Amino acid sequence: MNATLKTLKERHWKESNGHSSWQIFKIMAEFVEGFEALSKIGPCISIFGSARTKPGTHYYELSAEIARRLSEEGFGIITGGGPGIMEAANQGALQAEGKSVGLNIDLPFEQRPNEYIDKDKLLNFDYFFVRKVMFTKYSQGFVMMPGGFGTLDEFFEVATLMQTEKFKQMPMVLVGRKYWLGLMAWLEDVMLAEGNIHADDLSLFEIADTAEDVVQYMLEYYRTRQLAPNF
Repeated sequence: MNATLKTLKERHWKESNGHSSWQIFKIMAEFVEGFEALSKIGPCISIFGSARTKPGTHYYELSAEIARRLSEEGFGIITGGGPGIMEAANQGALQAEGKSVGLNIDLPFEQRPNEYIDKDKLLNFDYFFVRKVMFTKYSQGFVMMPGGFGTLDEFFEVATLMQTEKFKQMPMVLVGRKYWLGLMAWLEDVMLAEGNIHADDLSLFEIADTAEDVVQYMLEYYRTRQLAPNF
């Protein structure tokens, strides 16, 4: 190897390792800030969905209605803090004078904190994995609205945690039967048929089309179960 190139690679390696060491402290700081802020909030429902959904569209208005109804029943609402479905859910919580939490993350496009988050309940993250811990640790239920890769990532994250019993089973509702039907068919016709999941895994979630169905499912789930932190 060329001596100059070798020297440059060695220098880059040392600099990268030094950066990684400091990165640990930044990650720890995000965990500490999140734990301290969210541990005081009380029972919450996380609502996930696309940042690209526009105001006035069906799923935007439905998200706001679901959040409003859940807030009226005493649940706080946690979202990713951005536009689209997240904005709608925070708006619904605010309209019901409920707790409106936003777990914002810095992205090169589409992500900005929406105006409906309680000022003392807006948290900013650099790391997706830290943010997902906050969603799962401090939520007592999950509502999956239509979304993209991020929403699917959050859906499978929650499903995996329940499947592997890393935290106790929680109510999870996928909203929009037409939107989710293709994925559900694939899970059953391909993943289950290949033996990669158990039939019981398909009962980890419900599918609903209305705010009434979502709220009633959450209330019925906890009629005989105690609300408590997940892990």
